[in-house]
Amino acid sequence: VTIEKCHQQTLLNQLREVTGTTDVQLLQQALQVSNGDLAEAVAFLTEKNAKVPQQDEATYYQTAQITNDRYISVGSQADTNVIDLTGDDKDDLQRAIALSLEESNRAFRETGITDEEQAISRWVLEASIAENKASLKRTHTEVWSDSPNPHDRKRQDNCPVGLKNVGNTCWFSAVIQSLFNLLEFQRLVLHYSPPARMQDLPRNQKEHRNLPFMQELRHLFSLLVGSKRKYVDPSSAVEILKDAFKSSESQQQDVSEFTHKLLDWLEDAFQIKAEEDREGEKPKNPMVDLFYGRFLAVGVLEGKKFENTEMFGQYPLQVNGFKDLHECLEAAMIEGEIESLHSAENSAKSGQEHWFTELPPVLTFELSRFEFNQTLGRPEKIHNKLEFPSMLYMDRYMDRNRDITRIKREEIRRLKEHLTVLQQRLERYLSYGSGPKRFPLADVLQYAMEFASSKPVCTSPVEDINTTAPPGGTTAQLPPPARQVFSPGSGSGPQAQQQQRVSIHKPFTQSRVPPDLPMHPAPRHITEEELRVLEGCLHRWRSEVENDTRDLQASISRIHRTIELMYSDKSMMQVPYRLHAVLVHEGQANAGHYWAYIFDPHQQRWMKYNDISVTKSSWEELVRDSFGGYRNASAYCLMYIDDKKPFLIEGNLICICKVTHLLVSYELSTQRAALNLPASLSQAAKHALKVEYTRLLRLAQEDTPPERDYRLQHIIVYFIHNQAPKKIVERTLLTQFADRNLGFDERCKSIMKVARAKLELIMPDEVNMEEYEMWHQDYRKFRDATVFLLIGLELFLKKSYVEALMYLIYAYQYNKELLAKGPYRGHDEELIAHYRRECLLKLNEHAAVLFETGEEIEVNTGLSIMNELVVACIPLLLVDEMEEKDMVAVEDMRNRWCSYLGQEMEPNLQEKLTDFLPKLLDCSTEIKSFHDPPKLPSYSTLELCERYGQVVTSLTPSRTPADGR
Repeated sequence: VTIEKCHQQTLLNQLREVTGTTDVQLLQQALQVSNGDLAEAVAFLTEKNAKVPQQDEATYYQTAQITNDRYISVGSQADTNVIDLTGDDKDDLQRAIALSLEESNRAFRETGITDEEQAISRWVLEASIAENKASLKRTHTEVWSDSPNPHDRKRQDNCPVGLKNVGNTCWFSAVIQSLFNLLEFQRLVLHYSPPARMQDLPRNQKEHRNLPFMQELRHLFSLLVGSKRKYVDPSSAVEILKDAFKSSESQQQDVSEFTHKLLDWLEDAFQIKAEEDREGEKPKNPMVDLFYGRFLAVGVLEGKKFENTEMFGQYPLQVNGFKDLHECLEAAMIEGEIESLHSAENSAKSGQEHWFTELPPVLTFELSRFEFNQTLGRPEKIHNKLEFPSMLYMDRYMDRNRDITRIKREEIRRLKEHLTVLQQRLERYLSYGSGPKRFPLADVLQYAMEFASSKPVCTSPVEDINTTAPPGGTTAQLPPPARQVFSPGSGSGPQAQQQQRVSIHKPFTQSRVPPDLPMHPAPRHITEEELRVLEGCLHRWRSEVENDTRDLQASISRIHRTIELMYSDKSMMQVPYRLHAVLVHEGQANAGHYWAYIFDPHQQRWMKYNDISVTKSSWEELVRDSFGGYRNASAYCLMYIDDKKPFLIEGNLICICKVTHLLVSYELSTQRAALNLPASLSQAAKHALKVEYTRLLRLAQEDTPPERDYRLQHIIVYFIHNQAPKKIVERTLLTQFADRNLGFDERCKSIMKVARAKLELIMPDEVNMEEYEMWHQDYRKFRDATVFLLIGLELFLKKSYVEALMYLIYAYQYNKELLAKGPYRGHDEELIAHYRRECLLKLNEHAAVLFETGEEIEVNTGLSIMNELVVACIPLLLVDEMEEKDMVAVEDMRNRWCSYLGQEMEPNLQEKLTDFLPKLLDCSTEIKSFHDPPKLPSYSTLELCERYGQVVTSLTPSRTPADGR
């Protein structure tokens, strides 16, 4: 069989998979008309099916049983060499795969595709043909469960493939997609080869069940990698799993049980293989290495201390009663009375602490959102809101940090006790009174002041109303306002009597308030002296209450901030875990729907996997669906991955560091000979390096909005933007690729050795190391400037202007130094200048309002803000006379304070103003020294990009500069 025929057969298989059409003559006609173009062939078949609807899939499957046309021809119709792909003959299947791979073998000889890539291609083709075989045996109703339009089933632009729901199996899709998108897990499954003895009868029930499941899972993963369809059918794998559950097929499966079962099966399957591969040695199970960790249980039981090391996979966490993930973890790590653990003497109290000694690369938290209602006798779902971060630092839970964590926990406990007291005091100010209705005390005093200041009245609101009963009635029968309807000139004749009768019958339409009564309650009698004293007291009391309330709120905010930053020092941010997947459940305890949000590191965005639908999403949508609290959807499983192990989400050879196209141009024969590397590995390395550099170059050339700054994602993008010397780029990439953290398997270790060997070949005179270090210092300063800007904007948006100012000041200074070297070295200067300027204006206005109160404490606080912050920063705005907006802002701030000149005020205020104004009006541009810059938290690249994008996106047009930047 010729190579051309094999290539044609490959196209036929792909076209059949996309369109579902099995008429060989029709498929060949489509390829002939389209000259071998797969997209045009699909369009041709779609148009043809639209014109001749009776030739659809359902019709074919009905006639297939009659004509027994179950053969796929290789080559022309006259070719008698046919291969049966619908029967159970394994030889026919293997022959078809061999023929289709012949073209791939030729491509390997020409392009250097590795054996590993051929194996994956073979699995994809094998799974694809197997799925097509299964489709030939489906019933008429099953065929119509798919869309009749082939375009609806065609995969678009390598978009991730969905999984068909084959009967309450959304739970299966959510878990499998989360695991499939862990590329290290995907690699393990695709490279799994069954034990040699699998051809014999399995030795036990586990082998009889687990090994076939691994085969089906590998086929399914192959389809998810290479299918031309938008979604694939997981029925074969699901059927094996369902046998392990006691519930019927129609019921919703318990996802936690399924996930535990799945990992157990995978662990067993890999254990069988490991035992076969390492006879006489202790087998190493990759599933255990990937998903299992260890913790130390330290406790006291009946006065006796104990320590036990335990293994864990999915770590269960209670949701009820907690507001965020850290609170859940803190509660899970401490059980019962624990004081005796820290004391020298044993006590009768019992309790234990958990401390992680070893965390797995994939850390999975199982959120317990279901509880059994004893009264109703049924399970119920917990809909409480629970927040979780995109970047989780696990340092505080590690055994090696036990002592420092205990100290911090005790400090947090003390702060929370103090916080409770302050909140109780604040509540008394905000909810004043002893009855069921309570009001803010400041408002109560204001109402009293308004009452006292109202115009006094001399009579009661009912005293001047005529109490004489009208003829034929009593006073009680006639509403009081009806007696005030006669004018002074009205007579007493029949017309007047008629008017009186009308008034009696229509009291509400003619009633009115006496002209001498006020609209609101007022004091009956009050002297000027009484009013003056009372107003003075009420004004002073209200100011005191407002000050106390403000002080309490400020103290509460400071304590909250202190607690938030308790673990933000660098020493407690060394174990970063990035959120990889969130599995969501919508519904009640006994029914509902499942889907998953999974982060795509290449696109730097979240994707939503909802059965056959795979769509782009966002962090905001994830939060809305996953945190819970306002509808029936919430997260039930969180999957975090070690952020220091990029191989978990990157391909084995294309890791996040990545290497340069410059390495491709070098001759690798020297390194290969020295390291005794196979030629195929060098070809794989070249391919990986070229792909990675192409990716980085594409990112550098993209025109992106400010919230997606690719310079933050990779130093090489920053270098390309700023036209760094090629030798600097080369050495940087090689240094990153030679990092020991990339040596996670033998192939990557070998490529790492190639990079190290190349680094050693670079002579000292080839790279100016001072220039090299200068470029790296600039990038570090660029990241620091970004962090300063990020924190400054976050605080500004929270109206914490005092804290925000220093961050914005240093963001501007660092950025200005970078921009002096080139326009792409830093961020938009006007953006930072705008928020620095706005922050100073806000502080100036706040200080002026405090000064106007006239109260000693407020006045001193306002002047302190001006002297220490505003006045100190004004020279920074005046140093560049070209910044007209800054000059205008300075004049506005000065005019605000000069407006007080000539106004009547207390002598002590006048003295303070006279002392302060010369400092504000000083035209000197001498920049005073500031304190050391604020200490910056250590953000991973991913977290920095996410938070920076979120805060820039949240800036409304009213908060951005006039030019729109």
